Amino acid sequence: MYRNERAVCDCHIIHGDVVERVREAMPDNQDFCSLANLYKTFADYTRVRILGALSHESMCVCDLAVLLGMTKSAISHQLKFLRGANLVKYNKRGKIVYYSLADSHVRDILEKGFEHIRE
Repeated sequence: MYRNERAVCDCHIIHGDVVERVREAMPDNQDFCSLANLYKTFADYTRVRILGALSHESMCVCDLAVLLGMTKSAISHQLKFLRGANLVKYNKRGKIVYYSLADSHVRDILEKGFEHIRE
């Protein structure tokens, strides 16, 4: 494609069979809304750093705060958000609460994202 060419479909034919196949295969609007909200959660630099740290090992708020150079309060605030989005879970051992990724899908999302940006 040349620099001044526009990527625009110039046909007047509607490919009804294609449209119908894609319509049947696409998730419903609520699923798209939920996916958009998930990606909004990943759009925050601090939350992604927390998830990145937790992708290596379970950590308490104090350790995360030291690692990321933030206050415990700021880390706790973001962890609450991440818990609400079902991206992290916690496990209390005595008086210490350890956070980890909610499941392997979260790690997969991070890994795929890094893989994509490093191409």
